[in-house]
Amino acid sequence: MKIIASAGREDVAMVYIAEMESGNLVELVESLQPPLRREKKWVLLVSTMFGCPVGCMMCDAGGYYQGKPSKEEILAQIDFLVRRRYPEGSIPCEQFKIQFARMGEPALNMSVLDVLDELPLRYHAPGLMPSVSTIAPVGTNRFFERLLQIKNEKYPAGHFQFQFSLHTTDEALRDRLIPVRKWSFAEMARYGERFYAPGDRKITLNFALAQGTPLDPAVLLAHFDPTRFLVKITPLNPTYRARDNALASYIDPFQEDENDALVQALREAGYRVIVSIGEVEENLIGSNCGQYIKRHLSAAEPIQDGYTYCLQDLADPVS
Repeated sequence: MKIIASAGREDVAMVYIAEMESGNLVELVESLQPPLRREKKWVLLVSTMFGCPVGCMMCDAGGYYQGKPSKEEILAQIDFLVRRRYPEGSIPCEQFKIQFARMGEPALNMSVLDVLDELPLRYHAPGLMPSVSTIAPVGTNRFFERLLQIKNEKYPAGHFQFQFSLHTTDEALRDRLIPVRKWSFAEMARYGERFYAPGDRKITLNFALAQGTPLDPAVLLAHFDPTRFLVKITPLNPTYRARDNALASYIDPFQEDENDALVQALREAGYRVIVSIGEVEENLIGSNCGQYIKRHLSAAEPIQDGYTYCLQDLADPVS
């Protein structure tokens, strides 16, 4: 693997573009959560596909697809980010989160499971917490059955974060936002009931919420038990796909409003609600969810509120 370019700030987030021996490109990210120090919380995001075949309406990483990285190619991304900070592989972070979420749908690549199986043996990292976020595509039952087994054997007692990406409770609109066949809410709920065990983190129902997009607490309650599921609402980050599809964020990334009526309604329904805004600077870097620097480089008309950092050309071979 060869790192060919980077952008960002060491004290917020860094995005790297890497070229594999096959010539395929991936993007990988490390980020902090100021004012927390790295030793308190450190987050890595790695790619699980070369591109993505899904094409969600708000995500710049879709639109082309060139295959799946192997276990070794995913581990190479993690190794690069780890070894530049902790060369011996001993990671003293209270929370060391690895998100399989930069580019690609993880449930469509069985190699993700091989990586999850190996990670606890690869590093000395007491705070290790993998995070898998999925739209739950149809035909991925074998992936999810093995994921359940690995979670129970390797990551019990709250050391794993699992997330379903819903984005709306309107099923018809959901099919437009995520234009592939996927599990119904009932199927997600049945799997979640099996996945959740005492001591686990609650399963996240994620909504990158656009203005005018329904999020109905009654629909959630019909399927998802608040004792096992929580709701996370995030801003719709500035992406070319969101702009092209006239999607604007429901959440103002510059102002967290804990008194928002929708948030209150969800809490009254019994859900724990996380309004996750994060660092706005990451939008400018291009390291936030849904952003993809390679898409920015090919844009004819750059967007104004994202991807403003200059890309630095590099040539760093990584073994």
